[in-house]
Amino acid sequence: MDKKADLAVWIDDFVHYLKVEKNASPHTLKQYMGDVSEFAEFMEQHQIDTLAAVSYFHGRSFLAHLTKRGLSRRSMARKLSSLRSFFRFHMREGRISENPFQLVSTPKLEKKLPSFLYPQEIQTLLSLPDPTTSLGQRDLVIFELLYASGVRVSELVTLTCDRLDLSNGVALVYGKGAKERYVPIGSYAVSAIRQYIEVGRISLLADKQENGVLLLNYRGEPLSDRSVRRVVDKYVQAAALRLSISPHTLRHTFATHMLNAGADLRTVQELLGHVNISTTQIYTHVTKERLREVYDSAHPRAEKRGGRSEDGTISRHDHFRGSSQR
Repeated sequence: MDKKADLAVWIDDFVHYLKVEKNASPHTLKQYMGDVSEFAEFMEQHQIDTLAAVSYFHGRSFLAHLTKRGLSRRSMARKLSSLRSFFRFHMREGRISENPFQLVSTPKLEKKLPSFLYPQEIQTLLSLPDPTTSLGQRDLVIFELLYASGVRVSELVTLTCDRLDLSNGVALVYGKGAKERYVPIGSYAVSAIRQYIEVGRISLLADKQENGVLLLNYRGEPLSDRSVRRVVDKYVQAAALRLSISPHTLRHTFATHMLNAGADLRTVQELLGHVNISTTQIYTHVTKERLREVYDSAHPRAEKRGGRSEDGTISRHDHFRGSSQR
């Protein structure tokens, strides 16, 4: 067996490990495969015959290659993480003695607070689907479920009717890492789902074979992630809202509104299906920012944007700042 074939076998072994031991989702497997295969091509271009021959300097060179391609820092960080896992697995198997990517620094990620919608914006979106049509009923279910439960799009499109308990207002979703969790869906979502299942879904399914999936397209087939994004885009444009809104924005909105209303951080972590609470903590920054906005706009002695208080006088802060600049 030649060295190229050896590498292909080692990649297959790694994928098997991810499937069996890590219980990785198909989406995760696809990402890992893409990242590792890209590095395998890099090895071939640079005439690196074996994994044992890969050094720290090759890792740095690969990072430079990704930078030259114009990849975002987040994409580069993910690829480096994939390769660290790949080499760590083969160290465990005794095939190599060191992990060349262990010391390759991950590009510092730009810290972006998640965007979210205000209650009035959410209300606008929820009022747009036409409840007299099959697709309108389905679209309302999409918005109600995303906002009421904070589920990911991937969890939404794989949700089946038998995983819904409408009497108790909960759904069992299949999340990241093949982990299941129950999420409450609220009375508005329950009402929308009942109407859709009893009328709209039957119409969409027509004479097609029952597939059990809750959300269907106009052909009676399971709705895809991309289709959900197109549905959201359509209504966002109709509402003339900012164009950066995505289905994930509704997940951010769910978490932000929960915390704004006093929900416990651990509870929100469980509802979102986050493994680490540090992932959930980013939403506390959003809520703090919101609290500051409310304070600045409502409190008579708060610093006002534009430098004037409600009575039209220049704030003390801006008065002294202006004096110092004279």
